[in-house]
Amino acid sequence: MRIEDLRTVLVIGAGTMGSQIGLQCAMHGFNVHLYDISAESVENGMRTIEGYLDGLIAQGVFPKEHKPVVLERIHPMTDAAAAAQADLVSESVPEDPALKGKVFAQFHQLCPAHTIFTTNTSSLLPSMYAEATGRPDRFAALHFHGYVWVSNVVDIMPHPGTSEETLDTLEAFARRIGQIPIRLGKEHYGYVLNSMLNALLRTATSLAANEVTSFENVDRAWMGVMKAPMGPFGILDQVGLETAYHINQYWATTLNDPELQKNADYLKAYVDRGLLGIKTGRGFYTYPNPKFMMPGFVEGDLDKE
Repeated sequence: MRIEDLRTVLVIGAGTMGSQIGLQCAMHGFNVHLYDISAESVENGMRTIEGYLDGLIAQGVFPKEHKPVVLERIHPMTDAAAAAQADLVSESVPEDPALKGKVFAQFHQLCPAHTIFTTNTSSLLPSMYAEATGRPDRFAALHFHGYVWVSNVVDIMPHPGTSEETLDTLEAFARRIGQIPIRLGKEHYGYVLNSMLNALLRTATSLAANEVTSFENVDRAWMGVMKAPMGPFGILDQVGLETAYHINQYWATTLNDPELQKNADYLKAYVDRGLLGIKTGRGFYTYPNPKFMMPGFVEGDLDKE
């Protein structure tokens, strides 16, 4: 598979990250099939994409006249038969290796032989379900960071059976869609940035779950010292609380870790109420104008009002 022949990207999963990946590909000229199992999920994904575009236009970083062209490149669908046209697959389904393996096995039967499969997993290793893809040599992790057009670093992580040709094509593809490729020499949980970030998010969640202090105070501490635009709980809202819950629950069970189980239970209380983060308009904060972006948040002035 040469980069010159790569024209159509199939994005499996129309949630927060799938929508961002699909939009990024479309903005850089690729034909995108945005697939999910329910019409509601796909419709929500398209609304999210249009909202992202409107935000980029309002910021003056994307020309308004190009919006219709980009949207025309994105084809929402619930019919998996669209896989027959895919040159590259980007998967963003929940963090469950059995589920991911099942999805890839299904699409292996539908995609052309040349199609490269990629997983956007943030916490699993591609070798956990490489064989299930049916094409392990044409499979690797291609992990994006949100927002994709701002945090434009993508991890390319092989499993032991990934071919060099596949890695070269993925690196060229990443550059074509405006990303900075970080190529790993071997599998590593959490890639590069997430290896550091996961430690922060785990500690932050534990502080709130154990009622050491409020999640707002955790964010204030981080933002105040590091001069960062948001804290760990603002980041979790971007990641998606359902995704964060699944990650914590998976590793809590796998490692029999009581701290991670308590973190998972804490996050599940939000998930059960439908508070999933940015994609639902509310998580730890309410969007599009979260409290942590308001003047006086870090200083605690808003608590005095």
